[in-house]
Amino acid sequence: MASIEEIRTDRIRKLGLLKEKGMNPYPVATKRSLSVAEALASFAKLARVNKKITLAGRVMAIRGQGALVFFNIKDGEAMIQGFLKRDELSEDLLTLFQDTIDIGDFVECTWTLFVTKRKEKTILVKGWNILAKSLRPLPDKWHGLQDVEERFRKRYLDMLMSAEVRDRFVLRSRLITEMRAFLNDAEYLEVETPLLQSLAGGALAEPFKTHHNALDIDLNLRIAPELYLKKLLVGGFSRVYEIGRNFRNEGIDMTHNPEFTMLEFYATYETAASQMAFVEKMMKALAKRVLKSTKIVSGDDTIDISKKFTVIPFLELFKRYASIESPETMPYDEWKLAAERFGVRVEPHDSMEKIMDNIYKKMCRPKLIQPTFITDYPAGFSPFAKKKEENPHLIDRFQLVIGGIEMVNAFSELNDPLDQRVRYEEQDKKKKGGEGDVSPSDEDYLEAIEYGLPPAGGVGIGIDRIAMILSDTRNIREVVLFPTMRPESE
Repeated sequence: MASIEEIRTDRIRKLGLLKEKGMNPYPVATKRSLSVAEALASFAKLARVNKKITLAGRVMAIRGQGALVFFNIKDGEAMIQGFLKRDELSEDLLTLFQDTIDIGDFVECTWTLFVTKRKEKTILVKGWNILAKSLRPLPDKWHGLQDVEERFRKRYLDMLMSAEVRDRFVLRSRLITEMRAFLNDAEYLEVETPLLQSLAGGALAEPFKTHHNALDIDLNLRIAPELYLKKLLVGGFSRVYEIGRNFRNEGIDMTHNPEFTMLEFYATYETAASQMAFVEKMMKALAKRVLKSTKIVSGDDTIDISKKFTVIPFLELFKRYASIESPETMPYDEWKLAAERFGVRVEPHDSMEKIMDNIYKKMCRPKLIQPTFITDYPAGFSPFAKKKEENPHLIDRFQLVIGGIEMVNAFSELNDPLDQRVRYEEQDKKKKGGEGDVSPSDEDYLEAIEYGLPPAGGVGIGIDRIAMILSDTRNIREVVLFPTMRPESE
């Protein structure tokens, strides 16, 4: 079997032969008159009138030699068979096709349409031209790319050889379109906020850092748009949303990629409770619009999105799934012991909330398959959520878990600037103590909300994770076109 480099050398030779025969292997323009899909849709009419048309596409198969050659060309999702016959095409053009055209090349053909004896719609080639010479062979059409890492590195080949992969990204695109439509119908205004920020705020995460040469200042790629969106509420907007990329300098696993796509939306005079109802309505609508079904297949599970979503307090999860009887009063040292018992790593600087969260992620969350809202988090879990009036030890926050994966995070936004300052000071202490995932004090944001931030409910939704669930995928890299990868040399 020839090596890739040997094949490439031979194809470069063929490219030279095309040039010798007067064909530009990479012409500026094509004479295409119809797409393959359009030709197939009007096939009967075009065949009846014997009209010459010009189609273009990538060669996906070649069969036959001598006076008769069959080949398939693909244009988008549509494919059609082509037929070269010596008495219908000049000897020179037939020979040149046989001598120079490989699977993977792009060609255009002028032809008429007919149906073979086997009832296959076919094009009878009257003339052809090269549009782009492929210098590397495509993967085997029956097996595609077998190595998972190779699939992610060479997504273009992954999509080319797998309709399932292409369909997954079509679904993702439709999901974002329907999200926009749903929010627009609810009178939310789409906005854009900075990706480069002097302070990385709005979430508990480690940022990527960069430097702006002209201003000679350090900047961070944003970890969340939250604080800027809330400034817009201060500025008088009632409902805003943003769909965009966030960047977090964290590990890569089945549900995390360093850059990811989030939807965040904020509405004045809403609460966590009212936004929870809105999110449930939204998720049901997205499933119906994107999947045309309220049943979602996720691995061995079938998720019924049509039923009322379950609501369960955060601390109740430990009683139900981790056999911790009194999480409300359990001291720090006992949480450390519980973590050790469950095989959860504890760093010296980890707060009690951090330990609780890690136990929850390992012992509780994977068991939440059907749509479940988690509410009533301890106050230390978010520096931007309002405390519950009936119990100031808890915050007015919820998360939505589906298929064991966190999809949504939301809360009643803290709009008390003095309380916000105190929360920031607590975050700064954690930072000094060695904890990495903190939200640093942001004086600009504090000044903004001192002018008055109206009561509001805010929601963040991981679009990549929603796409995972809807496409029955358990790895976030399957729904990100070009996921972050370790260099091959390493």
